[in-house]
Amino acid sequence: MLAIVAGPLSAQQTPTQQPFFVGNRLGLPINPAADGAFEPISPNVKVFGAIYSAESCSYDAERGVIVVPNRGVPQSVQANNAWVSFINHDGSVHTARWIGVQNAEARSTLTPPLVLNEPFGSDIAGGFLYVADRDGGTTANEPSVAVIRRFSMRTGAPAGEIRVDRSPWLNDIEVADDGTIYATQTGERGANANPATWQVLKISPTGQVSVFVQAAPLRVPNGIAFDPQGNIVVVNVDDSSVLTFSPTGQLLKTETAAQSGSDGLVIMPDGTKYVSSVLNGGVSRIRPGRPAELIARNIPNAASMCYDAGANQLVIRMNANNAMAFIPLK
Repeated sequence: MLAIVAGPLSAQQTPTQQPFFVGNRLGLPINPAADGAFEPISPNVKVFGAIYSAESCSYDAERGVIVVPNRGVPQSVQANNAWVSFINHDGSVHTARWIGVQNAEARSTLTPPLVLNEPFGSDIAGGFLYVADRDGGTTANEPSVAVIRRFSMRTGAPAGEIRVDRSPWLNDIEVADDGTIYATQTGERGANANPATWQVLKISPTGQVSVFVQAAPLRVPNGIAFDPQGNIVVVNVDDSSVLTFSPTGQLLKTETAAQSGSDGLVIMPDGTKYVSSVLNGGVSRIRPGRPAELIARNIPNAASMCYDAGANQLVIRMNANNAMAFIPLK
């Protein structure tokens, strides 16, 4: 693991405010130098890793890298411990810690301060990285509250947040060009689960939160994405349904993945859907008007998924393994 800046402050030290900065790509120095000096890692060195308890990924077309928010340790161990990595097409590390190169104690001294606790879903839209984060939950008795946090993709600096007080945490998110956010609240599982906890929330750019869809046909909703027509598609963990809703919340179509336990969802410009099963390890391909086919099998913890357009491949977060799976598309 690369070194990070500034250890814990002693009782005699006074925090000094400093401008917000992000970590350099692999090379030296790790943190930006005052004079701008930087030398990249030599081309004969390839580094893998930088991923820890990550739940999602997105593709940055401008940099040509996969953007991975890492949850780090749980809130109950240390708050504000998460970070964002850049990963190359081959899985090697581009930037180990872009957002979050500072340790937790130093982040409050930045201008603006950095807060990134336990991000789950993520999406890039309109030049911003959106993450489904949460506050609280540092003890068994402290409530957890969902927070959507936004960061500039140019500078990495925090660019606003929306608290979703009605939800303890949100799973996956999809963000429209105008900043409207659709988020899955996965809710309860088990024989006595309350279906009312299965929700898709719609969050306006100014922070108004409403229920977009609730209960059946949702059944522990997880992955969410837009189709080429601007409809909202959701996959369930507790069955194999792939649900397409209109922008007004009307169910338009139900398709079926090859396996249940769905988590990740990618939709291509031609309408082809890819669905990963976190419970059963497969990846389904659903071409328009055709039944699902299994194109990959037995991937441990095949969780959230993104499309790497620069390499024409699916990238799947294997969160329990602190790893990523890559599936070339033909």
